[in-house]
Amino acid sequence: MFKNVTAIFFDLDGTLVDSVPDLTAAVNVMLGQIGLPARDEAQVRTWVGNGMNNLIRRALTGDMAGEADPELFARARPLYKAAYADHISVYSTLYPGARDGLTELVAAGWPLACVTNKAAEFALPLLERLDISHFFATVVGGECIPNPKPAPDSIRLCAERMGVAIASGLMVGDSLNDVGAARNAGCPVVCVPYGYNHGQDIRDAQPDAVIDSIADLIALLI
Repeated sequence: MFKNVTAIFFDLDGTLVDSVPDLTAAVNVMLGQIGLPARDEAQVRTWVGNGMNNLIRRALTGDMAGEADPELFARARPLYKAAYADHISVYSTLYPGARDGLTELVAAGWPLACVTNKAAEFALPLLERLDISHFFATVVGGECIPNPKPAPDSIRLCAERMGVAIASGLMVGDSLNDVGAARNAGCPVVCVPYGYNHGQDIRDAQPDAVIDSIADLIALLI
């Protein structure tokens, strides 16, 4: 399954980068500006993974399935964006093995891409500030396509940009969204167990493999 892989598509948050501390800081700046109570990091950790708008709604309501008042959401969204722009890489860190794994893959000749539900306006500077942007041939953010993961749109666009067949690409992620996107696009998927999957064991989503670290990925491919 993995021997014919010609390109690798990486999720960002929860796969390469632990960004929850900065997301929490931005959420709490936003909530403070509109007079709502702060949320703790453990709560925010269960809410991320479905894009910015869903995170804002969950923060406003304190509920995973919360539907915020439209006027409140419209007021809160620009406040969150401004706050996150100030907190993109204050506390975010690469997961152990991420840099080493990317370095080994590029050295071995695999082209890499970043495929994320995070808006590119935030993903690009985050990659730059963590000094890993040079590993990626392209970055597909959540606003680049009509439908975010688990829809296949972002993987399809990524494969098109890279000039590779989707079936020979490999999605690497941490969540049910990544598994769903890969299945819908028609490519294999490998997951890490430490990311943001709303408290559920990613093994339950039945990815094609689970690795402890990005540094372990190359062993599947050679």
